[in-house]
Amino acid sequence: MKISDLLKQEIMLLDLKAQSKEAAIDEMISSLVTHGYVTDHDQFKEAILKREAQTSTGLGDGIAMPHAKNETVTEPVVLFARSLNGLDYEALDQQPTDLFFMIAVPANDQNDTHLQTLAAISRQLLDADKLAALRSAKTPQEITAVLTQEETKKTAPKATAAETQPLIVAVTACPTGIAHTFMAEEALIKKAKEMNVRIRVETNGSDGVQHRLTDSEIAEAKGVIVAADTNVEMARFDGKPLLSRPVGDGIRQPEALINQILDEQAPTYHAKDKKNTGDENRSSNTSVGSQIYKHLMNGVSNMLPFVIGGGIAIALAFMVDQFMGVPQSELSQLGSYNAFAGYLNTIGGAAFSFMLPILAGYIAFSIADRPGLVAGFVAGSLAASGGAGFLGALIGGFLAGYVMVFLKKALANLPKSLEGIRTILFYPVLGVLITGGLMLLINIPMQAINNGLNNFLNGLSGANAALLGALLAGMMAIDLGGPVNKAAYVFGTGTLAASVATGGSSVMAAVMAGGMVPPLAIFLATTLFKNKFDKQQQNAGLTNLIMGASFITEGAIPFAAADPLRIIPGFVAGSAVTGALVSGMGIKLMAPHGGIFVIFLISHPLLYIAFILLGTLISALIIGFMKK
Repeated sequence: MKISDLLKQEIMLLDLKAQSKEAAIDEMISSLVTHGYVTDHDQFKEAILKREAQTSTGLGDGIAMPHAKNETVTEPVVLFARSLNGLDYEALDQQPTDLFFMIAVPANDQNDTHLQTLAAISRQLLDADKLAALRSAKTPQEITAVLTQEETKKTAPKATAAETQPLIVAVTACPTGIAHTFMAEEALIKKAKEMNVRIRVETNGSDGVQHRLTDSEIAEAKGVIVAADTNVEMARFDGKPLLSRPVGDGIRQPEALINQILDEQAPTYHAKDKKNTGDENRSSNTSVGSQIYKHLMNGVSNMLPFVIGGGIAIALAFMVDQFMGVPQSELSQLGSYNAFAGYLNTIGGAAFSFMLPILAGYIAFSIADRPGLVAGFVAGSLAASGGAGFLGALIGGFLAGYVMVFLKKALANLPKSLEGIRTILFYPVLGVLITGGLMLLINIPMQAINNGLNNFLNGLSGANAALLGALLAGMMAIDLGGPVNKAAYVFGTGTLAASVATGGSSVMAAVMAGGMVPPLAIFLATTLFKNKFDKQQQNAGLTNLIMGASFITEGAIPFAAADPLRIIPGFVAGSAVTGALVSGMGIKLMAPHGGIFVIFLISHPLLYIAFILLGTLISALIIGFMKK
């Protein structure tokens, strides 16, 4: 299959009208639907957005390659689109994107030849001359001519430079294995050639492992570069200097990675389990604190959908009962008095019941891989039933994970006749029994701590509540989605389950308000102080209005990253004032997310909005006066 077989001229869009990421996706999909390559716009868009949620396909240098494999696609196809002015596609380099390649593949497609073709397109996009030609082309025929100059070659890329030069081996991989994988490969090969360094790159793409590294190449190599956002075989690199980085670094920073290997700055990699081939071993290059944070975030990220889905369902149950009416004598049944409200409450409660087992289970999974799941789920369930709550489940997850790590080491030298039942018998039985026994001991002090914390929070009022609200809301604005922000958010959601029955959590209300202020402040600052922001920043400021209203704090990251000393203090000041006012006035929230869209689930909605607007104004004024 040739590139020209996939690149259809009739669907090309040489003057994309969209001004935002989602609008661009809609416009491209509409062209696919119009010409019969996609049968359902919404379903294919959902698949595209699901891929974008993993990591942006805006690769940098003005290029984006949104892609999805979906049953609504009738045949493999590549749509080329070009925006004459560029738009904010949330690219990895935070710069405008103007060249788009939307890749659509049928879900049942078993032929991998199109993947080779797509890989070839990806590799060509690192050629500056071709990018210039694509930007200046006047017709679809010219676009096709630029991209079809070379045909896909299945042979492994040759090692560059003379045989006397040092050899570096690398592995590239991304979650879908279509675009980033091959662009990182090409970037590393191209830069190594410029630096007169030999390199061999293995790709872990959708069509499997290609150009697999041999044992002799690994042994000869001066070091290893793993540019991957998904699991790769790691045990084979035991004892080698190794850099483990996101696949985006392989695309954007190939020279820095190669130099680190050449300058012997890469740490030596030590496989914990020579038979293990997964991501567990990659953490040896990171600090203990980074590993703990990674494990915690794995649990939190898997828990949040249950918190959000269940929390909003329960909150809706209360709202339905309030609208339908509940007799004064039956107020204790608020949230389940009317049949529909009771049904919503049951649904939300079911989702909430999974919250702590999921948290503990996926913390343990991050530490000990699949054997940790069962012990972690049990730890979380025991924490829930034993009254240890969120904190108990968090500790239980780490406990279960390290119990399984201990069991792996203890059972590593079993006779070969017993190796077959180690995973299916010894690990789950011993893991559950040991973790369960330890949790029974841990639940006693953790229950007391958890009850004390809940009583303390419920007893806060006035200045004390305002101080806590200011602290947590300010934390939401410090690193905008980073560890400090996540710590505040996790604390807020942890208070929600125990407070739904009493009308919600003032802590959660302060946390969400604090997280809404930074992007809203960017919108207001770019509106009031236009002379201090360029046109692109002003356009991005407009998108921050939507992000802020939706409680998506990360929308403000590009502005904070560009001028942190002037921007972040303004964020923190405005968020802290808002959080203090929200908590000080006892405003409560029954939902863990949603921003303005859950305003009716807030105890004093108008006052809540007023406090957010006040914090936004404070932040915007500070930013405007401090920024050059």
